[in-house]
Amino acid sequence: MIEFRGVHKTYANGTKALRDVNINIEKGEFVFIVGASGAGKSTFLKLIMHEEVPTAGEVIVNGYKLSKLKRREIPYLRRTMGIVFQDFRLINTMTVFDNVAFAMRVTGASKREVRKRVPYILGLVGLENKARSYPMELSGGEQQRVSLARALVNNPALIIADEPTGNIDPELSYEIMELLTEINRRGTTVLVVTHEHDLVSHFHRRVIVIEDGTVVSDVPQEQPAVPVSEPANDVVADVLDTIQSAPKGSPADAVIDDIVNGGDAQ
Repeated sequence: MIEFRGVHKTYANGTKALRDVNINIEKGEFVFIVGASGAGKSTFLKLIMHEEVPTAGEVIVNGYKLSKLKRREIPYLRRTMGIVFQDFRLINTMTVFDNVAFAMRVTGASKREVRKRVPYILGLVGLENKARSYPMELSGGEQQRVSLARALVNNPALIIADEPTGNIDPELSYEIMELLTEINRRGTTVLVVTHEHDLVSHFHRRVIVIEDGTVVSDVPQEQPAVPVSEPANDVVADVLDTIQSAPKGSPADAVIDDIVNGGDAQ
Protein backbone atom coordinates (compact mmCIF):
# COMPACT_ATOMS: atom_id res chain seq x y z
CA MET A 1 0.00 0.00 0.00
CA ILE A 2 2.69 2.51 1.08
CA GLU A 3 6.40 1.70 1.03
CA PHE A 4 9.41 3.94 1.66
CA ARG A 5 12.74 2.38 0.75
CA GLY A 6 15.79 4.27 2.01
CA VAL A 7 14.13 7.62 1.38
CA HIS A 8 16.04 10.86 1.82
CA LYS A 9 14.67 14.33 1.13
CA THR A 10 16.89 17.42 1.09
CA TYR A 11 15.43 20.73 -0.02
CA ALA A 12 17.26 23.28 -2.19
CA ASN A 13 18.10 25.40 0.87
CA GLY A 14 19.97 22.48 2.41
CA THR A 15 17.27 21.39 4.87
CA LYS A 16 17.36 17.63 5.37
CA ALA A 17 13.70 16.84 5.91
CA LEU A 18 13.91 13.02 5.80
CA ARG A 19 16.88 10.73 6.39
CA ASP A 20 16.94 7.07 5.33
CA VAL A 21 13.24 6.41 5.98
CA ASN A 22 12.13 2.78 5.60
CA ILE A 23 8.43 2.19 6.20
CA ASN A 24 5.91 -0.38 4.99
CA ILE A 25 2.18 0.23 5.56
CA GLU A 26 -0.06 -2.64 4.50
CA LYS A 27 -3.54 -2.44 3.00
CA GLY A 28 -6.20 -2.06 5.70
CA GLU A 29 -3.90 -0.66 8.40
CA PHE A 30 -4.66 2.35 10.59
CA VAL A 31 -1.46 4.25 11.32
CA PHE A 32 -0.71 7.39 13.33
CA ILE A 33 2.26 9.52 12.25
CA VAL A 34 3.45 11.70 15.12
CA GLY A 35 6.28 14.11 15.70
CA ALA A 36 7.03 17.70 16.65
CA SER A 37 6.68 20.61 14.24
CA GLY A 38 9.50 20.42 11.69
CA ALA A 39 10.14 16.72 12.31
CA GLY A 40 9.39 15.78 8.69
CA LYS A 41 5.71 14.77 8.84
CA SER A 42 4.60 17.22 6.14
CA THR A 43 7.38 16.13 3.81
CA PHE A 44 6.39 12.51 4.43
CA LEU A 45 2.83 13.30 3.27
CA LYS A 46 3.98 15.37 0.30
CA LEU A 47 6.05 12.46 -0.94
CA ILE A 48 3.04 10.13 -0.69
CA MET A 49 0.88 12.60 -2.64
CA HIS A 50 3.72 13.19 -5.14
CA GLU A 51 3.84 16.89 -4.34
CA GLU A 52 7.56 16.38 -3.71
CA VAL A 53 10.00 13.75 -4.95
CA PRO A 54 12.73 12.11 -2.85
CA THR A 55 16.36 13.11 -3.19
CA ALA A 56 17.23 9.43 -2.89
CA GLY A 57 15.33 6.20 -2.35
CA GLU A 58 11.99 4.93 -3.62
CA VAL A 59 8.36 5.61 -2.67
CA ILE A 60 5.58 3.21 -3.72
CA VAL A 61 1.93 4.13 -3.12
CA ASN A 62 -1.13 2.06 -4.09
CA GLY A 63 0.87 0.17 -6.69
CA TYR A 64 2.47 3.27 -8.24
CA LYS A 65 6.27 3.43 -8.22
CA LEU A 66 6.57 7.19 -7.89
CA SER A 67 10.05 7.48 -9.38
CA LYS A 68 8.60 6.08 -12.62
CA LEU A 69 5.37 8.06 -12.51
CA LYS A 70 4.58 10.09 -15.62
CA ARG A 71 2.94 13.50 -15.29
CA ARG A 72 -0.27 12.26 -16.89
CA GLU A 73 -0.49 9.47 -14.27
CA ILE A 74 -0.39 11.80 -11.25
CA PRO A 75 -4.18 12.47 -11.23
CA TYR A 76 -4.83 8.73 -11.25
CA LEU A 77 -2.52 8.21 -8.29
CA ARG A 78 -4.32 10.94 -6.37
CA ARG A 79 -7.72 9.45 -7.12
CA THR A 80 -6.68 6.39 -5.09
CA MET A 81 -6.49 8.55 -1.97
CA GLY A 82 -8.78 10.92 -0.10
CA ILE A 83 -7.34 13.82 1.89
CA VAL A 84 -8.81 15.32 5.07
CA PHE A 85 -7.24 18.67 5.91
CA GLN A 86 -6.93 20.47 9.23
CA ASP A 87 -8.47 23.65 7.80
CA PHE A 88 -11.33 21.77 6.05
CA ARG A 89 -10.78 23.55 2.67
CA LEU A 90 -14.47 23.71 1.88
CA ILE A 91 -15.92 26.06 -0.74
CA ASN A 92 -18.06 28.51 1.23
CA THR A 93 -20.27 29.42 -1.74
CA MET A 94 -21.30 25.79 -2.24
CA THR A 95 -23.75 23.76 -0.18
CA VAL A 96 -22.61 20.70 1.74
CA PHE A 97 -24.02 18.51 -1.04
CA ASP A 98 -22.12 20.40 -3.73
CA ASN A 99 -18.87 20.43 -1.76
CA VAL A 100 -18.95 16.64 -1.65
CA ALA A 101 -20.30 16.28 -5.19
CA PHE A 102 -17.52 18.51 -6.52
CA ALA A 103 -14.96 15.79 -5.81
CA MET A 104 -16.97 13.41 -8.02
CA ARG A 105 -17.65 15.90 -10.78
CA VAL A 106 -13.97 16.68 -11.35
CA THR A 107 -13.40 12.98 -12.07
CA GLY A 108 -16.18 12.94 -14.68
CA ALA A 109 -18.87 11.17 -12.64
CA SER A 110 -22.35 11.32 -14.14
CA LYS A 111 -25.22 13.26 -12.58
CA ARG A 112 -26.89 9.95 -11.79
CA GLU A 113 -23.82 8.70 -9.91
CA VAL A 114 -23.60 11.96 -7.97
CA ARG A 115 -27.29 11.89 -7.01
CA LYS A 116 -26.95 8.30 -5.82
CA ARG A 117 -23.66 8.43 -3.95
CA VAL A 118 -23.51 11.83 -2.22
CA PRO A 119 -26.61 11.33 0.00
CA TYR A 120 -25.29 7.96 1.19
CA ILE A 121 -21.89 9.43 1.97
CA LEU A 122 -23.50 12.26 3.93
CA GLY A 123 -25.50 9.65 5.82
CA LEU A 124 -22.30 7.77 6.60
CA VAL A 125 -20.87 10.80 8.40
CA GLY A 126 -24.18 11.84 9.99
CA LEU A 127 -24.90 14.90 7.82
CA GLU A 128 -27.86 13.73 5.76
CA ASN A 129 -29.92 16.62 7.15
CA LYS A 130 -27.29 19.25 6.32
CA ALA A 131 -27.09 18.70 2.55
CA ARG A 132 -28.52 22.14 1.73
CA SER A 133 -26.57 24.01 4.39
CA TYR A 134 -23.47 26.08 3.66
CA PRO A 135 -20.14 25.55 5.43
CA MET A 136 -20.39 28.78 7.45
CA GLU A 137 -23.69 27.52 8.92
CA LEU A 138 -21.97 24.45 10.39
CA SER A 139 -19.92 23.84 13.51
CA GLY A 140 -16.23 23.01 13.22
CA GLY A 141 -16.94 19.34 13.80
CA GLU A 142 -19.61 19.31 11.11
CA GLN A 143 -17.29 21.03 8.65
CA GLN A 144 -14.66 18.40 9.30
CA ARG A 145 -17.23 15.68 8.65
CA VAL A 146 -18.01 17.33 5.30
CA SER A 147 -14.28 17.22 4.57
CA LEU A 148 -14.26 13.54 5.49
CA ALA A 149 -17.29 12.87 3.27
CA ARG A 150 -15.57 14.58 0.36
CA ALA A 151 -12.47 12.44 0.93
CA LEU A 152 -14.56 9.26 0.90
CA VAL A 153 -16.83 9.92 -2.04
CA ASN A 154 -14.56 8.58 -4.80
CA ASN A 155 -13.91 5.19 -3.17
CA PRO A 156 -10.28 5.81 -2.17
CA ALA A 157 -8.11 2.91 -1.11
CA LEU A 158 -6.32 5.27 1.28
CA ILE A 159 -7.50 8.09 3.54
CA ILE A 160 -4.86 10.60 4.64
CA ALA A 161 -5.93 12.84 7.51
CA ASP A 162 -3.52 15.72 8.12
CA GLU A 163 -4.09 17.03 11.67
CA PRO A 164 -7.85 16.38 11.22
CA THR A 165 -8.70 17.44 14.78
CA GLY A 166 -6.51 20.54 14.96
CA ASN A 167 -9.34 23.05 14.47
CA ILE A 168 -12.17 21.42 16.40
CA ASP A 169 -13.10 21.06 20.07
CA PRO A 170 -11.46 18.19 21.97
CA GLU A 171 -14.71 16.27 22.43
CA LEU A 172 -15.34 16.45 18.68
CA SER A 173 -11.86 15.11 18.03
CA TYR A 174 -12.96 11.73 19.33
CA GLU A 175 -16.03 11.87 17.08
CA ILE A 176 -13.88 12.31 13.99
CA MET A 177 -11.48 9.58 15.08
CA GLU A 178 -14.36 7.18 15.75
CA LEU A 179 -15.60 7.74 12.20
CA LEU A 180 -12.12 7.15 10.78
CA THR A 181 -11.89 4.00 12.88
CA GLU A 182 -15.19 2.69 11.48
CA ILE A 183 -14.09 3.49 7.93
CA ASN A 184 -10.87 1.59 8.57
CA ARG A 185 -12.75 -1.34 10.10
CA ARG A 186 -14.53 -1.76 6.78
CA GLY A 187 -11.29 -2.06 4.84
CA THR A 188 -9.94 1.39 3.97
CA THR A 189 -6.34 2.14 4.89
CA VAL A 190 -6.15 5.21 7.17
CA LEU A 191 -3.09 7.36 7.81
CA VAL A 192 -3.46 10.09 10.45
CA VAL A 193 -0.85 12.76 11.09
CA THR A 194 -1.38 14.31 14.53
CA HIS A 195 0.35 15.89 17.49
CA GLU A 196 -2.47 14.96 19.90
CA HIS A 197 -0.97 12.24 22.02
CA ASP A 198 -4.19 11.72 24.01
CA LEU A 199 -5.94 10.57 20.83
CA VAL A 200 -3.05 8.31 19.90
CA SER A 201 -3.06 6.73 23.36
CA HIS A 202 -6.83 6.27 23.33
CA PHE A 203 -7.12 4.45 20.01
CA HIS A 204 -4.17 2.06 20.39
CA ARG A 205 -3.22 1.83 16.71
CA ARG A 206 0.16 1.51 15.05
CA VAL A 207 2.27 4.61 15.80
CA ILE A 208 5.23 5.82 13.75
CA VAL A 209 7.27 8.57 15.41
CA ILE A 210 9.42 10.89 13.29
CA GLU A 211 12.10 13.09 14.84
CA ASP A 212 14.51 15.27 12.88
CA GLY A 213 13.62 13.47 9.66
CA THR A 214 14.27 10.01 11.07
CA VAL A 215 11.85 7.26 12.12
CA VAL A 216 12.75 6.74 15.77
CA SER A 217 9.88 4.46 16.75
CA ASP A 218 7.36 2.19 15.01
CA VAL A 219 4.99 0.60 17.52
CA PRO A 220 2.51 -2.03 16.23
CA GLN A 221 -1.24 -1.79 16.79
CA GLU A 222 -2.68 -2.83 20.13
CA GLN A 223 -6.24 -3.79 20.92
CA PRO A 224 -8.43 -0.64 21.22
CA ALA A 225 -9.25 0.43 24.75
CA VAL A 226 -12.81 1.34 23.71
CA PRO A 227 -14.47 -1.02 21.20
CA VAL A 228 -15.73 0.60 18.03
CA SER A 229 -19.20 -0.72 18.91
CA GLU A 230 -19.20 1.46 22.03
CA PRO A 231 -18.40 5.02 20.84
CA ALA A 232 -18.29 7.67 23.51
CA ASN A 233 -19.99 10.31 21.36
CA ASP A 234 -23.77 10.19 20.82
CA VAL A 235 -23.56 11.52 17.26
CA VAL A 236 -21.08 8.83 16.30
CA ALA A 237 -23.20 6.20 18.04
CA ASP A 238 -26.17 7.16 15.88
CA VAL A 239 -24.11 7.10 12.69
CA LEU A 240 -22.50 3.75 13.44
CA ASP A 241 -25.85 2.29 14.49
CA THR A 242 -27.30 3.28 11.12
CA ILE A 243 -24.37 1.67 9.31
CA GLN A 244 -24.39 -1.52 11.35
CA SER A 245 -28.18 -2.00 11.38
CA ALA A 246 -28.67 -1.69 7.61
CA PRO A 247 -29.96 -5.06 6.33
CA LYS A 248 -27.34 -6.98 4.38
CA GLY A 249 -28.05 -6.52 0.71
CA SER A 250 -30.03 -3.31 1.16
CA PRO A 251 -29.21 -0.37 -1.12
CA ALA A 252 -27.69 1.56 1.77
CA ASP A 253 -25.54 -1.35 2.84
CA ALA A 254 -24.37 -1.98 -0.71
CA VAL A 255 -23.37 1.62 -1.28
CA ILE A 256 -21.55 1.88 2.07
CA ASP A 257 -19.63 -1.32 1.40
CA ASP A 258 -18.81 -0.05 -2.08
CA ILE A 259 -17.51 3.20 -0.65
CA VAL A 260 -15.16 1.75 1.91
CA ASN A 261 -14.11 -1.47 0.17
CA GLY A 262 -13.64 -0.03 -3.31
CA GLY A 263 -16.08 -0.22 -6.18
CA ASP A 264 -16.67 0.76 -9.74
CA ALA A 265 -16.73 4.56 -9.39
CA GLN A 266 -13.56 6.44 -10.27
